[in-house]
Amino acid sequence: MGRLARAGLYAGALIGPFGGAVTTSILPEIGADFGRSPGSAAATLTYYLVPFAVLMLASGTLAQRWGPQRTVRIAYLAYAVTSVLAACSWTFEVLLASRALQGAANSFTTPVLLAVIAASTPKEKLGRALGLFGSMQAAGQTSAPLVGGLTAEIDWRLAFVVIAVVAVGLAILGVPQTDAEPERNASLRSAFVPSTLWPALVGFIGWGCLGGLSFLVAFRLDDVFGLSAGQRGVLLTGFGVVGFLTARYVGKAIDRFGAATTGILGATLGAAMVAGVGTAPLAAMVVLCWALTGAAAQGVLVSINALVLQSENANRGGSVSVVQSLRFMGAATAPLAFVPLYQSHPLPAFLVPAGLLLTIPAIITWSRRAGGTRRTPPPEAPPRPA
Repeated sequence: MGRLARAGLYAGALIGPFGGAVTTSILPEIGADFGRSPGSAAATLTYYLVPFAVLMLASGTLAQRWGPQRTVRIAYLAYAVTSVLAACSWTFEVLLASRALQGAANSFTTPVLLAVIAASTPKEKLGRALGLFGSMQAAGQTSAPLVGGLTAEIDWRLAFVVIAVVAVGLAILGVPQTDAEPERNASLRSAFVPSTLWPALVGFIGWGCLGGLSFLVAFRLDDVFGLSAGQRGVLLTGFGVVGFLTARYVGKAIDRFGAATTGILGATLGAAMVAGVGTAPLAAMVVLCWALTGAAAQGVLVSINALVLQSENANRGGSVSVVQSLRFMGAATAPLAFVPLYQSHPLPAFLVPAGLLLTIPAIITWSRRAGGTRRTPPPEAPPRPA
């Protein structure tokens, strides 16, 4: 059961992003079923994301009080029930309500899984473990539109049936037992400390200016190069595919060079690639830059998780929960911030986020000097024999 639970721990990283993005490719079918436009059906994405991000401000701390095993099992079962409700939705309003409840349930899985990884993994291997977790999240986000589209060939509701079945299986597996006892007195205040808030700010900027820009990339591929919706969808998956392939190497880099250095390199690469997406004269170059942006995003996101989980804060579940919350709030803010820029002139819509990404190295460096995050150098090599 230990190995199965460990496998379930990483499989749980996949189902959250999968459930969030599964409606991306089936919005026309959902809209047609309820007499709504695809634009109106896009509310299924918002209704999932908002409670997911907001509740994560507190979900990690509550999980510290209740214990990870019980919290995760209840959350998976709730995720399964709300997925069945989505599959059986008889009105559009019921579907939106089920999506909101799905997001709420998922807010009690992701930060808890990360905290369990930190508690059950030796420090010298934590980066690699977080890299594997990040690769599974990328796989879930990338595969969701494909699976959703394939099931919609029969009935879009089947996508939610698949999610429900997987969630029940994960609830049965649970998560590995750790030596850490539930923190009955864990408080929200203990999560809102400098060692959490600086990485949270990096997550807000990083994900908002990297993963949150996919809609701008789609706009440019349409407006400048005239690609169809199908072509744009396929090409945009490069971000997730490269993120999946590189996340484990990012984790190894964290173990070797440190989380702060890896995060700085990821942000710098991301700034260059986002600028390239907005200025490249050929569609192939845009697609290549966007794919490499997926690697940069993993460099930033896996690093900030490591910075938080390697800190001395006892409420690690609450801290990583706050960081993840700000990460997704950044993605939710990106359209509000950058669509008006794009409508005014496309180029600033890419150069501004690129410039914001270049503030991340300064934030990480300053926070380390100010003591906001504990420096975690890579483990020393063993002495050579005489």
